[in-house]
Amino acid sequence: METTDAIENCVSNHFTVKSVYKEPKSFYFVVYDYSREKFLQLVEDLDKIGYLPFIDEYNENYKISIVNKPESAESKVHLNIFLFLVTIVTTVSAGYMLGGNIWEGITFSIALLAIIGSHETAHFFAARKHGVKATLPYFIPGIPPIGTFGAAINVKSAIPDKNALFDLGVSGPIAGFIVTIPVLVIGILLSYLAPMSSTTMQMFPSLLLYIPMTIAFPAVPNGYGVILSPVAFAAWVGTIITMLNLMPVAVLDGGHISRSMFNAKIHQYVSIAGIVVTILLGWYAMALLMAVFILFMAKTHPGALDNVSKLSRNRKIIAVLTIAIFILCLTPAPRTF
Repeated sequence: METTDAIENCVSNHFTVKSVYKEPKSFYFVVYDYSREKFLQLVEDLDKIGYLPFIDEYNENYKISIVNKPESAESKVHLNIFLFLVTIVTTVSAGYMLGGNIWEGITFSIALLAIIGSHETAHFFAARKHGVKATLPYFIPGIPPIGTFGAAINVKSAIPDKNALFDLGVSGPIAGFIVTIPVLVIGILLSYLAPMSSTTMQMFPSLLLYIPMTIAFPAVPNGYGVILSPVAFAAWVGTIITMLNLMPVAVLDGGHISRSMFNAKIHQYVSIAGIVVTILLGWYAMALLMAVFILFMAKTHPGALDNVSKLSRNRKIIAVLTIAIFILCLTPAPRTF
């Protein structure tokens, strides 16, 4: 009872309360007014007693839902370092198998980890900018021919508003895309033409890869193909990482961007469209993972705490640029012929 009174006092200190609803699985207020500044202050006040508020439009008023603040485990930096070192070994090994010598292995590892690392580090700094607690990147060792399953950060506190949600989503793909460009240029310069065997794994380039390949190899003789250097292969992987992360599905980066622009219901439809596009491009395993995640783990994206806030004009412009990046990175899955 004391906790309930404390919550009611916090809300009424900042908003004009119309009604209060207390149910076994929900506790929310309907309020007349909305103020971004007042809501952020409410977030701080409720955080002190172990609760979080979500605010949404509700008929002609606003609904403030109260939930328990989730507990977050303590970060273990030594685990980040260990996984990073192991991933260096696995990516160098993968690059060695691709190029046939240790130098190729090292350059492949540097190129790929620069792309992945910049992507996740950008997420980390975007989180810090908005006061969101997040871990350093956890690199995930993998098997050849790539040597890694990517990396991830763990967001350990709630995202305050739509601008913050957008920034967390868009920062990684843009940073990874920027780093991919010089890696791609260097990689294409190191690539060469060679006769194609009767059974060949055909890699379909994205526009981002196709343009410099066409410039570097304007005339490819019949029976020949472009053999990508390990560095160029790392750039190809980088474009796929950017593309898949920008799919507007669930809580992928593209899902964060989509949820910052649309309500929960529209975001669900957009997520389904993203899965369909992933299937059409031939990335069946990824599409299956997306579908499983939506069905069994997160049917809806919770959005930011403040779902009434609006995206800034500059972020809307960045959203258009992000769509262009997504189109440039669209890559069908490779096929064997």
